[in-house]
Amino acid sequence: MGTGPTNTEGKFMRIAEIIGRVTLSRCHPSLRGATWKVVVPLDRQGLAGKESGRGEPFVIFDELGAGEGSLVGVSEGAEAAAPFHPNVKPIDGYAAAILDQVDLG
Repeated sequence: MGTGPTNTEGKFMRIAEIIGRVTLSRCHPSLRGATWKVVVPLDRQGLAGKESGRGEPFVIFDELGAGEGSLVGVSEGAEAAAPFHPNVKPIDGYAAAILDQVDLG
């Protein structure tokens, strides 16, 4: 995804667009009260509206209530579960922020 920093070490938050939601027939008891969203990560080109800047979709945990089309800041890996410490939640991606505006300046 572009030439910018990668998230391979979990040190960077990525920006993603919500493109759908996941419906579960069962879930871990610690996950009640939130929803699972399908997101597409965006690099600088994606944020500028170019299809080539859109990554592969993945699923995140959303307690903020972001809607389809919203841009969110996504924490991944161990950082995704950090806001719930000391409770344990089996998640790999977390909507940490809903973004009102992104300046590509």
